Amino acid sequence: MTTPSVLETRGLVKRFGGVTALDNVDFELRGGEVHGLCGENGAGKSTLIKILTGVYAHDTYTGEVLIDGETVRLESIRDSEAAGIAVIHQELALVDEMSVAENIFLGHEPTRLGLVDHHKMYADATALLGRFDIAVAANRRVGDLGVGQQQLVAIAKALKSDSKVLILDEPTAALTEQEIDVLLDIIRDLHQRGVACIYISHKLDEVFAIADRITVLRDGTTVARLDACDTDRDEVIQHMVGRRIADLFPLRKPDPGDVALAVDALTIAESRNAPPRLKGISFEVRAGEVLGIGGLMGAGRSELLLHLVGFFGHRVDGSVQLLGQPLALTPRGCVDQGLVLVSEDRKRYGLILDQSVTFNLSLSSLPGLTRAGRVDRHSEARICGDYAKSLQIKAPNLASAASTLSGGNQQKVVLGKALMTKPKVILLDEPTRGIDVGAKREIYDLINQLTDSGVAIVMVSSELPELMRMSDRIMMLSEGTVGGHFTHNEATAATLLAAAMSTSHKEQAQP
Repeated sequence: MTTPSVLETRGLVKRFGGVTALDNVDFELRGGEVHGLCGENGAGKSTLIKILTGVYAHDTYTGEVLIDGETVRLESIRDSEAAGIAVIHQELALVDEMSVAENIFLGHEPTRLGLVDHHKMYADATALLGRFDIAVAANRRVGDLGVGQQQLVAIAKALKSDSKVLILDEPTAALTEQEIDVLLDIIRDLHQRGVACIYISHKLDEVFAIADRITVLRDGTTVARLDACDTDRDEVIQHMVGRRIADLFPLRKPDPGDVALAVDALTIAESRNAPPRLKGISFEVRAGEVLGIGGLMGAGRSELLLHLVGFFGHRVDGSVQLLGQPLALTPRGCVDQGLVLVSEDRKRYGLILDQSVTFNLSLSSLPGLTRAGRVDRHSEARICGDYAKSLQIKAPNLASAASTLSGGNQQKVVLGKALMTKPKVILLDEPTRGIDVGAKREIYDLINQLTDSGVAIVMVSSELPELMRMSDRIMMLSEGTVGGHFTHNEATAATLLAAAMSTSHKEQAQP
């Protein structure tokens, strides 16, 4: 017997001027199920969620929203909350300076004689946290919690009013693997308690781990409704991008040249008197080649790249040479010499979000754009325009704030900023994290174009398929040491994981 729907949309159409964001979208969420909502950036997922949560009022779109089979008019966020719909966004709406309890009941504080009843608020918060087995004290300051614990607080806040529908929008983007496991267990528990969830994520392994059904949007339309048990990752991706997963990775034809970057016996400590964080790291990457670096969380991958560009640690021993010359120890010196880093956290380290696309693209290249102490705005606009066109950066115009761009286009801006420095070696730290599969293909094509032009690339990735398909050689790190070096043909998921989990492959560790 099919469970009745708790939430449904019929024929939703939403337009922004002449752009149709949703075109006759049908969606159904059954009571107690976890429903995966998948699609590329720009597919219409966020627009659909904003309609369901009252951000876009009823009179701004056509079609129907039904709750428990009855048509409703959601004119505001409060209307949506009153109807039992709660949402947890990727950017958590929590106040760091307030306690867990104060955050949970913010705007809905219990009162007594016209004053906030703090005793009841903390008691109710403790009971709520216990109800969902969330091991966080109600009196803890939210700013002192890790991101994973903050995510759990956001869930408790969303469910304080016995919400019947919980929408999770990219909830694991900033979480560690261990925190992701905890979150997924919480969602499974909510599933058992009868709470219906809409789970939005680019990480299809998570979707398949918890979803009962999957709806795929593409270009604002519903292109597939699938039972999770009757489909697989390849089919979902094919619906998302209109092509098979086998076409996601472009064919690489490496033609390596001379050694561009050589690292020999590098040992790094976090500070001068601290124990080594990385020990005896040796590798080389040649012009026109991709060296992939893998390893488990905490293996030291990001720390290695950050050290190479002068952002992290104290060099205890070893040497680094770029094009046969000792590499500078400062970030500016590295850029001037031809080495750049594209950080894994583009919003924190790669972009100034409230500044324009042009501002961000040219930021690392200002010395070359400066004439008599002033930036040549004409040259800046022309060069940035050329890079935006070649990278196919989708933005209303180059004066648009970086914050308004999709994740994939933000990543292209960060890459463009690096390319404008005319690098000889590019360090890519998780270059496709948090972007959809279509944007990933564009990044992969760019990597091939760069290596074809003679640029050397060092790429850190947590995704084994990406690491194996896009790398000419792979170095695995294990607890701060080299676990193994592998050629493209030697690399299998089993051998790479074995090298990442132990140092037993050290006999293979030669550059």
